[in-house]
Amino acid sequence: MLEQVCAHIHNYFISAVYPARYSIESGMISPAPSLKEGQRFWLCGSDLNDGVYTYHTSGITNDDDNASADLQDEVFSGTVCGMAVPKTFMSLVTEIGDWVEKYGEATNSPFTQETVVGVYSYMKATKSTGAGAGVRDWTDVFASRLNEWRKVCL
Repeated sequence: MLEQVCAHIHNYFISAVYPARYSIESGMISPAPSLKEGQRFWLCGSDLNDGVYTYHTSGITNDDDNASADLQDEVFSGTVCGMAVPKTFMSLVTEIGDWVEKYGEATNSPFTQETVVGVYSYMKATKSTGAGAGVRDWTDVFASRLNEWRKVCL
């Protein structure tokens, strides 16, 4: 979820940039970038592995969980960007992930109103104006709280 939220707000909280010719083999990046244990990083310029990951000396993990990242072997010229994500922002990302888990399926439903006579009735919240008029998703629900972290461009 962190990668989707960072992309949405155009902010990857980049603290250091390491451009080089990298090799990914058996789930490890070589040459090893100057990252701290447990630090998140954004891999850019790869044909097969672009994304946000967490660095460990024992292996790279996916950002959303501690599972091995399952990186595909390749050689590429690209950039490893160290990230310095504030804890308060990570708390918000966790809250967004929980919201998506709870309401995501409903926001993908084609129905905006459902009525069963005498039993129940409901209507999904919608945006009524603008180019994106339609069902509200996490980008709408959390927009005001994400704005403080938003960048105009990368």
